[in-house]
Amino acid sequence: MSATAATRRSGAGRGAVERLNPVTRLLLTVLVCLPVLVSLDWLSATVMLSGLLVALRAAGARPAAMLVRLAPVAVAAALAAATMALYGKPGGRVYWQWWLVEVTQRSVTMAGAVVLRVLVLGLSAVVLLGGLDLTAMADGLAQVLRLPARFVLGALAGMRMLSLFVEDWRTLGRARRARGLGDTGRLRRWTTMAFALLVLAIRRGTKLATAMEARGFDAQHARHRTWARPSRLGAPDVIGLAAAAALDALALVVSILAGTFAPVTS
Repeated sequence: MSATAATRRSGAGRGAVERLNPVTRLLLTVLVCLPVLVSLDWLSATVMLSGLLVALRAAGARPAAMLVRLAPVAVAAALAAATMALYGKPGGRVYWQWWLVEVTQRSVTMAGAVVLRVLVLGLSAVVLLGGLDLTAMADGLAQVLRLPARFVLGALAGMRMLSLFVEDWRTLGRARRARGLGDTGRLRRWTTMAFALLVLAIRRGTKLATAMEARGFDAQHARHRTWARPSRLGAPDVIGLAAAAALDALALVVSILAGTFAPVTS
């Protein structure tokens, strides 16, 4: 097998997701997370996690790659489950008790549900929103969802500027060392550099706003704006949204029929 073919095979699942419209990927993330945000039970989370894994596997994603992506999420899920098991709402049989710690049947069940819910939230966010093209997302928000062009383009410009903060922080640190300020007084140094970074960000934002106004990004010309790259929904987008909605309905119906449905308000 050639190197190109191996690369395509290893990224097949990723490529299938990347072929979706960015707006579709955002909506899919919301739909996938909806049941686990509405109900606290373990059954709906199990259905959503199983359906999500099957869908990603059908799209060509490799199990090893999904496990690697889930590793940090699994650590967070384990920590959240431990907290829920030790300090969750008590109920049912008591397994262990010491001072404020009380491990009961209800708290252990809720801990398992927390693990499943965190895995669903983490996997959907990592796979569907990971590596999202900000420019393509802005095109989709303005053309598909019909959001105000001025707001979308301003948000895109602001997100692009966020990547410069780390380099600005390093530059400020080097400038302080060049002036002989050294590394003493960490709290004072951090406060001074944070204020300097805030001033730099305000100045850069003002210049960016002036430049965008000069190039016709103001409200007067926003309504007549054209787009270099058209953003449209295709058949894969419709199929993905329909499958996610069907999976949501299945998870909620199964949990209600099984009697495990527990709304977050309870």
